[in-house]
Amino acid sequence: MQRLWFFIYNSIIVPGFWLLLQIGALLNGKIRRGLRGRRDLFVHLEHDVKLLRRGQRFWFHSSSLGEFEQAKPIIAELRRRYDDIDIIVSFFSPSGYEHSKNYKLADLITYLPFDSVANARRFLDLIRPSIAIMVQYDLWPNHIWELRKRGVPIVIANATLRKNSSRHYPILKSFHQNVYDQITSILTVSQSDVDAFQNLGVTRPELHVIGQTRYDQVWQRSVDAKTKHLIPAPILKRKKVFVVGSSWDEDEAVLLPAFRRIAQHDSSALMILVPHEPTLPTLERLELALNYTMRTIRFSDLNDYSNENVILVDSIGILMSLYQYADVAYVGGSFRQGIHNVLEPAVYGVPVLYGPKHENSQEAVALAKRGGGFVVTTPEECYLELRRLFNDKKARVRGGSESERLVQENVGATHRFIEYLETALKK
Repeated sequence: MQRLWFFIYNSIIVPGFWLLLQIGALLNGKIRRGLRGRRDLFVHLEHDVKLLRRGQRFWFHSSSLGEFEQAKPIIAELRRRYDDIDIIVSFFSPSGYEHSKNYKLADLITYLPFDSVANARRFLDLIRPSIAIMVQYDLWPNHIWELRKRGVPIVIANATLRKNSSRHYPILKSFHQNVYDQITSILTVSQSDVDAFQNLGVTRPELHVIGQTRYDQVWQRSVDAKTKHLIPAPILKRKKVFVVGSSWDEDEAVLLPAFRRIAQHDSSALMILVPHEPTLPTLERLELALNYTMRTIRFSDLNDYSNENVILVDSIGILMSLYQYADVAYVGGSFRQGIHNVLEPAVYGVPVLYGPKHENSQEAVALAKRGGGFVVTTPEECYLELRRLFNDKKARVRGGSESERLVQENVGATHRFIEYLETALKK
């Protein structure tokens, strides 16, 4: 069966995907950046691998920035324990690579080449990994098959698989079962993920529940964030603060009318709005939408703050720190493709609002079940929930406590992962 899938994948899927990328590059800037970033990839790689001087080589691959955040606590712990390993990091997407290319704990950072047989062989010939660690889900079959052929252990960290995933569809099931059966160890977030992999028919890899390293990363980042004082205390005095993180147009269509009604009757209400893409057109659009009934000020102009209702954040990389000021938070993406990271506000003991498209996040599902997360689908629902949490301190504290408990109960996956890794390498 593997030979059949190898033939189908390389004769039909790989050429088709390459063609789609070329067409997509004409229309999508992100795809263009990804293709442009891979130019001369092997030339740069041949130079960079010569700088590797240690013994074993640990290769971490992530699709994008979100997945790499889950790898960071593992890498940090490996660095703390060992001084004789090289750490190689690869990305599929330009957003991950561009934001992480200066990450100090890695010895080599690169794009993953396009998944052809020749590229996979050449890539592995150069980096010669002692072990390959794939974060969450981004598996490229030719690289996986080639690793297996070379006898390199392959581990998936933070593995998840929903029971209703398209990977369970009849033809896709056979293909994914074959690819997953090349893996050495699948270390899952929960027992339900183990069950899903078993239902897929995976038999060769070891399956173990390790947990989600994202909890460890968020916990450590919150400790660091608390040392940063981004908003002067007088601005926040006697305010009810609503921090909106990573919002898209669809989120704002629900949030802005709701908060506008709150602010009309409560002068202490303050919204810190962090759009997912704080470009100049986005900022101007939001100011136009808000200024009819509310006063706004940009984060970069906070020295001139004079009791505006909305602080519009025009900086990047500070959202995690801003959540610490929230009485209530909202996490964006849940009216679009899928929710962003709900743990970032939850770690501060904050009740979290979000929309209906959150099934991509086990943490969001868990948060809603235990009363730390609240799903809103319309401006009216958002208004009622936000007003309730602002005005009912007991409800707000209760929801925030559940949020914080979820994080505290799940910290420790990194150590469990490292312990398993050490055992696997000894074998």
